[in-house]
Order: sequence, then structure tokens, then C-alpha cells
Amino acid sequence: MKPWSRSLAGRLDELLIESRALAGNPLGDPDRRPLYVYTPPGYEEEPARHYPSIYRIQGLTGQLDMWRNRQAFTENPIELADAVFTDGDTPPAIIVYVDAWTSLGGSQFLDSPGTGRYHTYLCEEVVAFVDARYRTLPAPEHRAIAGKSSGGYGAMVTPMLRPDLFGAFATHAGDALFEACYLPDLREAVRALRDEYDGSYDAFWSSFRSRPGRGRRSDGALLNMYCMAACYSADPDGTVRLPVEITTGELLPDIWNRWLAWDPVRMARRRPAALRGQRAMWIDAGTSDEFYLDVGAQAFHAELRKAGIGENVRFELFEGTHSGIEWRYPLALRFLAERIAPQ
Repeated sequence: MKPWSRSLAGRLDELLIESRALAGNPLGDPDRRPLYVYTPPGYEEEPARHYPSIYRIQGLTGQLDMWRNRQAFTENPIELADAVFTDGDTPPAIIVYVDAWTSLGGSQFLDSPGTGRYHTYLCEEVVAFVDARYRTLPAPEHRAIAGKSSGGYGAMVTPMLRPDLFGAFATHAGDALFEACYLPDLREAVRALRDEYDGSYDAFWSSFRSRPGRGRRSDGALLNMYCMAACYSADPDGTVRLPVEITTGELLPDIWNRWLAWDPVRMARRRPAALRGQRAMWIDAGTSDEFYLDVGAQAFHAELRKAGIGENVRFELFEGTHSGIEWRYPLALRFLAERIAPQ
């Protein structure tokens, strides 16, 4: 294939949304956010037609323009999505690309006093913004959400929290079963804080922000532990509570339990009714995922089965790692589009 971008059969609008929910957020991050909205081929030619919508959200450190990033020998995710709707076999849908980046790397698409009101921003503001400006079918059975990694996490928990808004989802290697995906990072972070930063997160952030583009091996674990704590275990005054004692590495059960309350596996046990109402659920991960999110996907799927939920579920483990799995996105988009289309 050609190594440059190709023209889309549909249209991609680049917009800005002013967010009241994010105004005055504790990190001082922008409350004016970019938003991409894709309309499929035929949208402009059929002005009376209304369309289902699929919201696509990103993983930790994801920024909106990264959807344009291209892997070698393949199309970028926006082009891959466009191709889904050009063959005439897939029911058309509007695709909404949402930015929920924070200066800590991400938001987990939750409301938190440590990061800001990103769940409210997504559910109350972005959805309303899109429905007001595009010919959507504004009902949960015609609205889906999809993402990878932390975006996959958001795709799992958002429909459980707001089944009145989202009636289908696709999660690619989403954060789940926290003891499998997060605990190893905690010990790495404790060691790195001790050996490189004299036990100080302030020293880490000062170093990290002084060297953009020049990473250290320990950056990932340190950023991940702090960002997740800001999302899962921040106090009402914004104080971020880490789930380990950083001088000893001991797990702090009361804080760790606050994290576990946000684990999709545990949430599925508490919210089976919200999941039973989903029209489509796509769950996948690579069998060599470095963060063991294949194990999390397996555990989340097992909870669905325990609740007697099998219909409308597609669960697949495939040969692959956490990276280079963009080829899975069109498969899930097609699956969702077929199931949220008007019958």
C-alpha cells in the first residue's frame, strides 16, 4: 500500500467542545477539548436518515491526534474505520473520537477529585454535543463505546455506570482483574522511587517533565501507579492516596480496596443488570499481553457467564501482545455497527 494518508470515503470533522465539567479541574488541564466526528459515506446525500453512533476512547497517554498515527504497512485507525463502511456490507454509523487526556497521562474516564470529572464530561457533555449537531439515533440501543487498554477499561465501566446511554461496547485488552495487571507495577514503582528519586514522587515528576521524549525504563510503572491512584483513590480534597507504603512496599489494604471497587471484574458482579441490557459486547486481548490483560479479559468474560450472560457476547483471545493490535479495531467496529443498527 502507499505510505501516505488516503482520502476518506466518509467525512471527518475536527471540532472543539467547551466543558463545564472540566473547568477548574485539579490538574489545571484544558477544559476546551478537541473532538473528531466521522460521518459515513452517504450521510450528506440522505438528509432525513439518522444513524447509530460509536464512541472511541484512548488508552493511557493517548491524545486525540494519535488516531492519525500509522504503523508500517497498514492504514491508521481512522482509515481502518472508514474502510469498514465503504464496502456496503456494514450498516453505517457515526464515530466519535473523544479526548480525555490529562497531564498525568489519562483519566480512566471516571469522575475523580484527583483528575477531574471525565465521566461527566463524556456522558453528559460529549454525548449531548454530538446528538445536538449530528443526526444520531439518541437511544442506548443505538449507541456504543469502544477502546483499548485504559480505553478498553472505560468501554467496560461506562456502560455499567450509564446503561441509559450506552447499549453496546468493545474492549480491547482493557484494564481488568487489577491484581494481575497493576500489582507488578507497584513493586517496580517502589524500587524506582527508592533508587532514583529518594522516595519522592515530586522528584519523579520534576525529572519526568524536564526531559520530554527522553524516557527511562522506570517511567511507565511510576506514571501508571500514580495516575491510577489519582483516578481510583484520591480523597475528596484531591489528595492522591497510593495503595502501597513507598518506604517498605507493603500493600495498604484500605487503599487497595478502593482500587478494587473500580475493577471491571468486581463491578460486573455488582451490576449484572446493566450488562444484561447490552446489545453487543466484544471482549478480546492478545495471549502474550505484557500486562496480562488477556487474563483480565478472561476473568471479565467469566463474570458474564456466571451471571448467565452469553447472548450478544464475542470473546476472543488471539496471538499477539499489547501493541500492534489495531487490526482488531475494524472487526469490533463491524460487530458493533451490525448490532446497534436499526432493525
